Amino acid sequence: MVKILLERQDVDPNQRNNNDRTPLGCAARNGHEGVVKLLLERENVDPNRPDKDGDGPLGCAAILGHEGVVKILLDRQDVVLNHPNKNGQTPLGCAASEGHEGVVKLLLERENLDPNRPDNDGNEPLGCAAISGHEGVVKILLERQGIDLNHPNKNGQTPVECAALEGHEVVVKLLQEWGAIDPNHPAKHNVAPYSDATMEVHRAAQPLQSPNSVQVSDARSSRPRKRDVWMCRFSCFKKK
Repeated sequence: MVKILLERQDVDPNQRNNNDRTPLGCAARNGHEGVVKLLLERENVDPNRPDKDGDGPLGCAAILGHEGVVKILLDRQDVVLNHPNKNGQTPLGCAASEGHEGVVKLLLERENLDPNRPDNDGNEPLGCAAISGHEGVVKILLERQGIDLNHPNKNGQTPVECAALEGHEVVVKLLQEWGAIDPNHPAKHNVAPYSDATMEVHRAAQPLQSPNSVQVSDARSSRPRKRDVWMCRFSCFKKK
């Protein structure tokens, strides 16, 4: 059906729906590789037009981990790799936040990709992965030359501190092995383990969670959200 419609010259391939998403954006978001290929054959298709959340087709595919679609889009030289959505997240930041290792690898293969572009909260892709505890993504990013291990977000936390505050001990150790600095003991650098006091902050917060305190992952948010427990941790995030 799509092929038939695209044969008509009076069909606008960039027509937006109620979410301001084009047919290409819809196909990318739903992982329909064949439809994406057909749409990209039209010369007048805009491969970067964003939806109401600011996500272009590449971002839509990256958020949901559609590796095949991401690969197809990356084959085009006119696709914008570092386009931020309304929360400031690039496709790499979205994929890192959601733990999509395959998509992260594909994006990092492009030399003109910025692996350190922060979102509106100041979290770079490495920080987003550290906050969410995605060990595999953290490993992949650490292998990329030029990754900033100690970039602080707007609250002053580096990726290793964010991981510690969320209780992701494996990620903390991994970051330290690569030279991340403990902000509480900067002189020790990667020699000493992360301060027990920071990990205890996380452990102390756990009993405060109600049975309904589940983690909600929102690809359009610059960090994972938690019901109920978020406010009790907020004071820990703020630097005194």
